[in-house]
Amino acid sequence: MLTFGTIVLTVEDLPRAAQFWRTALDYVDRRPPTDDWVILDPPAKSGWEGPGTSIALSVTGYPQHYPPRIHLDLYADDQAAEVRRLLGLGAHEVDWQNYPDDADWVVLEDTEGNRFCVVQVGPAPAA
Repeated sequence: MLTFGTIVLTVEDLPRAAQFWRTALDYVDRRPPTDDWVILDPPAKSGWEGPGTSIALSVTGYPQHYPPRIHLDLYADDQAAEVRRLLGLGAHEVDWQNYPDDADWVVLEDTEGNRFCVVQVGPAPAA
């Protein structure tokens, strides 16, 4: 049986990307970063204890593929608040024209152009 252990994103500016994802997900370094690699874990997973999927960032020497062929879905209880917070951390909105009228997601990119969706789970908070 297979399970996800770590999701790896390629980046060019490792310190900037690591800071974005640490703050966005409230993750911690598994061990000190190297010049080209960092693994971030959910705080409860330090030492491989507790739930959650780790995210690793790897420095790449090649340009990002557009549009990316894979993206992350991040679930939010308050999508609008999370989108505002992530934009404040350096995420960018993706100009994507294919939203259906009832879309429950917003497409963003991290500081390195890796795409992710912020998905509203459950009812949206009252405005």
